[in-house]
Parts: sequence; C-alpha cells; structure tokens
Amino acid sequence: MKVQEAGNKHKGYRRIIPSMTALLQFESVARLKSFTQAAKELGVTQAAVSKQIKVLEENVGAQLFHRLHRSIDLTYEGQALFAIISESLQKIATVFDQINQEGGRQEIILGVTASFSQLQIMPRLARLRDALPDIQLRLATQMFTGDLRTQEPDLYVRYGNGEWEDGEAILLFEEEIFPVCSPDWLARNPRPTTLEELAGAGLLDSDSTSEGWMTWHGWFKELGLSTQKLHYTLRGNLHADVVHAALHGHGIGLGWGRVVEHLLARGELVRLEPFSVRPTDAYYVIIPDGRTATPEAWAVIRWLQDRAPVSALSKANP
Repeated sequence: MKVQEAGNKHKGYRRIIPSMTALLQFESVARLKSFTQAAKELGVTQAAVSKQIKVLEENVGAQLFHRLHRSIDLTYEGQALFAIISESLQKIATVFDQINQEGGRQEIILGVTASFSQLQIMPRLARLRDALPDIQLRLATQMFTGDLRTQEPDLYVRYGNGEWEDGEAILLFEEEIFPVCSPDWLARNPRPTTLEELAGAGLLDSDSTSEGWMTWHGWFKELGLSTQKLHYTLRGNLHADVVHAALHGHGIGLGWGRVVEHLLARGELVRLEPFSVRPTDAYYVIIPDGRTATPEAWAVIRWLQDRAPVSALSKANP
C-alpha cells in the first residue's frame, strides 16, 4: 500500500507541473523582464513564448505578469514562482557542474565568510592546488558567519566557542588580536606607546557580525581600558575592508594574527607592539549534521589547519 501511495505521489508531479518547457520559458521572461529578449535567448518566437506563459497561467490559475504598455512586471504569484524556480534551476545547474567537472576531480564545497575567503583562502590557493591536485574547491561565500547556517556545504568555517548544535566542530586554530597599520601610516604619524595614545589614533573598525567577533571597544575593554572616546577614521561591516583600509594607510586596524600573517611577513602591514589580546574563541571547521566527511574533505581540513606558519603570532603561550 505504501509503495502504491509513493507511486501516485510521484505521478502527481506530471499532473501538477504539466510543462517543464513553460517553466523554463517563464524563468527566462521573468529574469529578462521581456518576452522579446526571452524569445531571443531561447531561440524561439515571441508568440511561442507568450503561448507557453498563457498555458502556465491557466495551469496555476493565476496571472503571473502585469502586462504594461512597454514593460512587464511580475505579480505577487509570479514573484513567488520565480523565486523557487530560480533556486531550483541553480541547484540543478550545480549538480550538473559537479557531475561533469573536468578530469574527475572531487569537488569540496567550503562555506566561508567573505573576509575569510579574501584574506585566508585566496593568498594560499596555489598551495592547495599543489598539495591537493585532485580536489576542486568551491567557495560558498557569505557576508557573515550567521549566513553560513542556511547553506549546504560539505564543510564550513566558523569563528566562536566551538559549541554548536548543527554539526561537528573541529578546531582549526586559535587567534591573537593586535593593532596593525601600514608602513606609510607609521611614517606619517607617531607610533602609539600607550593604550590611551592608541585610543586617540585613527582607528579602523568593523561591526561585530558573529559570535565572539571583537571590535576596538571590546579589545580595549579586555586590556582594562574603559573609554567611550575612541577616534575612528573609518567603520564598516567587513573586517576585510578594515584590512584593506589599513594597507592603504588610512589608519590602525585590529589584526587577527592568522588572517594578516602573510601581509606582516611581506612587510605590507606593521604590528604595533606590545598590545595584544588572546580571545577564548577560535576558528573551527564544521562538518554539518547529516553529512559524513569524505577523505577529500578531511584533506581540506588538514590543509586549513596546517596551511601556513604562525609567524604573525607571538611565541609566548597565553
């Protein structure tokens, strides 16, 4: 009986969705906002596209487009249908891409924030290709750590205390946070020698966008300086923007040792000693619940853990 019910359910898709062609043509029209442009993209006549859309509207029992004088707009029902079709086609395209990937390389989808991608992955991507030539890395990049919880990666990197309920957390590395600036800024400004002088310098700050993420205010508080009078040159959403602003000589940013060590090693940034905070939180790689890490995934985890020396971190243990 259960088998029969399951069979009827799958047969019902053809009844509910009678024309995949109509759905594909609807997606093209909705995306291009033009029957004419959609027809050109699909290689059919405008009349054929209009006919498919009319059939689709009859099947769903709702108007999908507002036909204006020289333009079209999606109706509420059209917007809802377009959103789900776009997402579904993207997932289908991703699977096709994975199946047909060149040379049979194993693809690993790694969820990361934009800052981690720009400052940690990109500078070391050549090392990954050399160390793991049979692995194709795909980055699922989001703005903030919280956004990663809605993705479907094989692995994702998160900063925090390691205690999450949506997957297995594996420690990547701990951090040390200290002020950094460019040599050019230091040539134009006196080097701060006290916390009070540092608080009055031109600070670059990013928002606290994830668990444990430290701003200047929190950093000073950790060192025992409670001040409301911090002098900011620039504030933004992304830590990567802070680092790039510091590189261009616009002020002093908070440098996360593992993030900026390659810039310190090349002399593009200078560490302002002896100020430093070692947070209790750290970077972790997460294996999402319901997923089993493949040997290739474990190879990427080891690469993330061992990818570079810790030259930017002070040698003293906390």
